Parts: sequence; structure tokens; C-alpha cells
Amino acid sequence: MAVLVICEKNNAAQRVASFLSKGKYTKTYMNRVPVFRFPWNKTECLVVGLRGHILNLDYPKDFKNWDIDALEELVKTPPLKKATAPWILNAIKDLGKEVDTVIVATDFDREGELIGAEAVSVMELRPEIVIKRARFSALTGPEIYTAFDNLIDLDTNLAKAAETRQIVDLAWGAVLTRFMSTATGKLGSDFLSVGRVQSPSLALIVDREKEIEGFQPKPFWEIIADLEKTRHFFGKHSHGLFWEKEEADTVFEKVKDCKTATVLVWKVQEMDERPPAPFNTTVFLAEASRMGMSAARAMSIAESLYNDGLISYPRTDNTVYPPTLPIKSILGKLAKGEFAPEVEKILSQEKLRPTRGSKQTTDHPPIHPVDMATRENVKGDNWKIYELVVRRFLATLAPDALVLRSNATLDINGEQFLAQGHETLDKGWQAFYPYIKFSDVYIPELVEGEKINVVSIRGREGKTEPPKRYSQGTLIREMEKLGLGTKSTRHEIVQKLFDRSYVQGGQIRPTASGRAVIIALEDNAEQIARPEMTRKLEEDMNEIAEGRKVQESVVEESQEMLAKCLEILMAHREKIKAEVNEALKNQNQMGVCPKCGKGSLVIRKSKRGKRFMACNAYPNCENTYPLPQYGSLVPHPELCKKCQGPQVKLVMNRRKPLDVCLDMNCKANKDRMKKGKKKPEKKPKKIPDKAEKESSDA
Repeated sequence: MAVLVICEKNNAAQRVASFLSKGKYTKTYMNRVPVFRFPWNKTECLVVGLRGHILNLDYPKDFKNWDIDALEELVKTPPLKKATAPWILNAIKDLGKEVDTVIVATDFDREGELIGAEAVSVMELRPEIVIKRARFSALTGPEIYTAFDNLIDLDTNLAKAAETRQIVDLAWGAVLTRFMSTATGKLGSDFLSVGRVQSPSLALIVDREKEIEGFQPKPFWEIIADLEKTRHFFGKHSHGLFWEKEEADTVFEKVKDCKTATVLVWKVQEMDERPPAPFNTTVFLAEASRMGMSAARAMSIAESLYNDGLISYPRTDNTVYPPTLPIKSILGKLAKGEFAPEVEKILSQEKLRPTRGSKQTTDHPPIHPVDMATRENVKGDNWKIYELVVRRFLATLAPDALVLRSNATLDINGEQFLAQGHETLDKGWQAFYPYIKFSDVYIPELVEGEKINVVSIRGREGKTEPPKRYSQGTLIREMEKLGLGTKSTRHEIVQKLFDRSYVQGGQIRPTASGRAVIIALEDNAEQIARPEMTRKLEEDMNEIAEGRKVQESVVEESQEMLAKCLEILMAHREKIKAEVNEALKNQNQMGVCPKCGKGSLVIRKSKRGKRFMACNAYPNCENTYPLPQYGSLVPHPELCKKCQGPQVKLVMNRRKPLDVCLDMNCKANKDRMKKGKKKPEKKPKKIPDKAEKESSDA
């Protein structure tokens, strides 16, 4: 007989086979599925890769039609499991007949455990078959050898927790989305999505936008002294911000003509600044977001780098390196590439003292590099993410930064002013991690009691600013804080909000449709848009993973919650329909038609699905305009400066909003299109020979 090893994907299967066989495996096929065969531990070993989940949950055919009157029954209808890749399912069934041991070697987390458990469940294994689990955090030789030398049992509780999430999320998504879409008449491609985690996450963005719109700026005044001793520096009045102009004017009149200041207090202190903590998933995605990359894109790249054996498993809550992590071995690999100078500096320290974060878990270590890569074999965004992980790892091992903090209190005609300085004496870890920008504020050395020049005194008037919109990184941090989703799902939820056209922009703002859905929920079924209910279910699933609750009780509890929510929604059905449709109607209106002056310009779709702008007074007015087919459109408050025609704002991810005139003959559009055209590349005078080409590529 033989041993069957089941991996999550084919490239992972090939790496596992390569390590266990020392590169001496034979690749065969079973139902078009690659199978890697080789002798191992005095028996034959077969390694096969899946394609993620080979089973998917769905409802029976009776519920395929979106009938709003059938939703109450749908709440308690158990979903069916259907094969997503029948050829893989049949392959592992056949392979199961050849073996007496099955080793699950999928990713070690809830989803990976469920994927492995699904594969085992369909194999129709004999009762005496041994089922084991190989647990690893990186697809490297040492990790694989250790995992297969220390096999453990499959964690059925972990798999049940993941399966419960699937059941719960499918029910909430199906019932709530079908209600919202059918109640408002938005079906087909225009359906309105609602979800257990998605909706509270969207509510965060909508509520922040309402907070910004309702924000009332409050004026303030501050008094600043321009001081000089060998160099200029600034001090601010110790009162801080003045909220009453009369009070600020009184102080300003007292000091405005003064020419000297007396140093009352002068303190200087050298301080160590510790490096940042190691990467967990949330912090990694937040840093990738600050680089301008979407969370979903960053995670997709990280998973690819993990499968290529370059970084550790990217789904982890841990921010503390375990004692078993081979830090010096990793540094030795990195020393063979372009990070060699940084590694040399790290190793020159007497002792390595890795930083520690506040979260310590035992599932996976923090995200870190496990092998050396080059810009030649890892390109583009993949290299950016790899370099980010490497530099964070190096920074956590680097020496402290040394800074000089200085504080001065000065007297100007009886009024106290404060000056604060910050000067970097030794960059330490900052030199290894260029993603955080630091700026020094210099203050010359002062002496208590001495008098220095006052160059000028000035007042500054300002206004308080509204809270900032979320970025993808800050939104994921807030979701983690509120217990919305998990480290493995938050980036997917955020991406879904963009895909549904509920939000837009780098600094995330809701679209009219996203706003309409949340306002309708908050007005009529607030609990769906709040985090408390979702957080409770997340806690329940954690208890399933820990063996303190069973799937049946959590699913039943979820069904009771969902039934109550549906009851409330049905009672407010007409009100929700009116609110959402009015908001969507307003979303599509882009101003008064300039041709007839009576109708409104609205967004329409042609029979081919192309969007265009038309007057809603048709057929009395047949005025139309072409529109960009990608991005979100927002009404523009002003007319085009070139032709005085209507225009819209075009909002696309990771780009600045663009003013687009609706008149394609307008000079503004022609200039914009001309500017966007790339100059054709010059053709080479001759075709380079092979040697020249290789030199150029290098």
C-alpha cells in the first residue's frame, strides 16, 4: 500500500513532493490531475494538489428563483454540498483506493483544515485507513521535514468552525440580498448585496461620510513666535489653541512688539526608539495599503510568494517570533542577494533582540521571508510586497534609533511659549525600513536664563477638520477592532464593497447605492448594519474551533437572529423600497438638461449594457451624451469652463477624480485625450544580434 499526501494547490504539491523525494519524483496524471509519485519511508508516496475547496455550499433548485415570499423558508433550509471540481474529486477517490494512510498537508488555518476535511470526506476510505495532518508555516525544506516527522491529527473542530462560517454567511447573504433586491426591484446585474460582515463594514464608511458632511468647523487661533539663536526655530504659546478670538487678541497685543525672549526651562534627553513589531496580517495589509496597493491585491501576491517558498504563511495574528524561528539561517539566505549590506549590519550587533508585538499565538509565526529572491525572478508588485516583508523583518532585528528630544519654555513679556525639537542622532532601524517618513525639528542649544532674539510674533487662524475617510488599511484595522470578519476574510470583504460599486476611491467614500442600502437598514433594521450581532457569531465560531460549542447550536442561533431580522425587514418593505429607489434615482441624476431646460440628465443603459447620459423628458427631448464605461460617476456642481456644458466627476480606484465634460466636441475633452495618448516608441535602427540582446536584458 502507499501514503497519499493532499495539498491545497498543485504548486504546493510539487514543492512538498520535491522536498520529500529530494527532487526524485515521477509526475503522472489521474483524470487530468497531476500526481507526484516517489518512494518515501519504505513505501510509495503520492502527492496531489487540490484547487482550494472542492465542495461548495448551495441551496436546492427549489430556491433558485428569487421569490421574496419564500425567504422565511430559506432561513432554515440546510444548504447542499456540490462539487466545484468533479475531476479532482474523482481523482482523489481513485487514489484513496491505493493507499493505507492519508496525510492532509493543506494550509494550516480554518479554511485549510476544512479543505482537507472535505477531501477526506469524499474519498470513501476504509475504516482502517490512518488519517494524519502535516502542519507547517512555510513551504521550505526544514519546515516540511519537521512537519512530516511530527504528524498530528486532523483538527475537526477547526474544520467545523470554517464550515459553520460558510453555512451562516451563505444564509445571511442569500436571504438579505434577495430581500433587498426583490423589494426594490433591482435584479439581475443591478442586484443589491447585503451580508453579515459586509453590511456592518459598509456602515462604517457611510457613517464616517455622514460625520464628515455634518461636521461643523470650529475656528481657532494660535500665537507663534519666530525665534533665533544661531538658527531659526519656533515656539507656540503654552495655552495651545485659543477658541475665543478676543482672548487670542489680548495675548497677541501683549507680545507682538517684543524683541527678546528669556529661556526659563531647557531640557535635552537622548532616547531610544524601538523598531516596529513583526508583521501580522492586519498590519501587513495596512502597510501595503499605504504603498497604494489594494488589500486584496496585496494578499493575493503574499499567497503567491508563500506558495513559491519565499515568505511564510501570510494569514496570522501573531506578532511575536517563536524561539524556534531560524533567524540566523534566514539572514544567511538573504545575505546572498541585494539585501547583503543590510544583513551584514544586522549581524554586526553583539546580540539579536527581535521586537515583540502585543499579540502572541501558536498557529503561525509573524509574516517573514524564508528564502532569497531577486528582482529578475520576482517582478513588479510581487517584488514590492516581497521587499516590504524583507525590510520589515530586518527592521525588527535592527538596533534602536537614537533621537535627541529637546523641550524649552520661554518667557516673552510674561507669556510662556513652548518649543519642541526632535533630532535623529542614529537612524538605527529607520535605515532598514524606508516606508515611514521621519522629519527632524531642530532647536539650537539653549541656556536657562539667557535671552534670545524674537524675530517676529504672528497669529494663525484655522478651523478644526472633519475626521479622515478610511483607507483600506485603516478600515481593516477598524474591522479587526470591532470583531468584523477574520484575518483571512477582511481583505475579501473590502474588495467586495468595491466590486459591488458600494464604495470608491483611495480615501474610501460610499456611492449613492452603498449609502442607500445602509441608510435603509439603519432606519428599519439597524442590527444588520451594526457590528454587535456579527461579533457575537464570530465569537461563537471561535468557540467551535476550541471545542466549547457545536455547529448545530451556532447555526440554530444564527437562524433565529436572521429570522428576526427578516421579520423586521418585511414589516418595513414598502418604506425600504421607497428610500432605496429614491436614493438610486438621485444617484443617476447629473443635473438639468441644457437642451430643453426642463428634464434632468440621468444615467441609462443601452440594450448592449453600455451606459450613456440622456434627458428624462424623452420623447419630448432626445438629448444624449456618451459616458466613460468604467469608474463611478458623481454629479459635478460646476459647468465646463471651456464650453459651459454639463460635466461629471469620474472616480476610479487609485486615481485622482477626473472632471469629464459630456460634450465630446469640447476642447477640454480633446486636450485631455491628446494628453493621455502615449508617444509611439522609436523603432530601432537595426535588429540587435543575440549577444547584444542578452547584454541589454541583463
